Amino acid sequence: MKEIRNVKNSLRQEYREKRRQLPAEKKTAMDKRICDTVLSLASFRFADALLLYAPLADEIDVFPIASEALRRGKTVAFPVSSPGGIMEYRSVDSLDMLVKGNMGILEPDDRSPRFSPGDKNCLCIVPAFLFDKKGYRVGYGGGYYDRFLAGYRGSTMGVIYSDCILERVPRGRYDLPVDILVTEKGVTITSEK
Repeated sequence: MKEIRNVKNSLRQEYREKRRQLPAEKKTAMDKRICDTVLSLASFRFADALLLYAPLADEIDVFPIASEALRRGKTVAFPVSSPGGIMEYRSVDSLDMLVKGNMGILEPDDRSPRFSPGDKNCLCIVPAFLFDKKGYRVGYGGGYYDRFLAGYRGSTMGVIYSDCILERVPRGRYDLPVDILVTEKGVTITSEK
């Protein structure tokens, strides 16, 4: 387990640096292509609710997806993370309801109600440093998404730059793959689930 952790940490460092070196114009263009592709998919069209993330400066900007989902009357929720690896989603009516949270990441403010998927058809868009071709990811290492996804029954989608997809990433026993990968070059349906 320690060996997997060390390899993942090394990959995080390498791919964090790659993302930071991406020219702003190129990043903006690739982010737009990724968002446009997500918005064109049946997974988005038929979802009643979208579970998104508030992007850091070097992450794929998914706010256009959130804005379009809100415009179409879908439920939009963002994660709130607590110490101890607990993450829950809270729904927002506007992106103005996002404030800097305890980890420096934008998250729903205190007015935002807790979101529970229930019977809704949900799509969870999952961030990562990189994915492999089967949909497994290397995230930030806190285990927040792994714990959340273990009990989540909706669809999952990874958004990632195409050069951040490897043949295989190290996997721990709690790692779960996403159903779909979307890059600036198109869509891949993963085959692990």
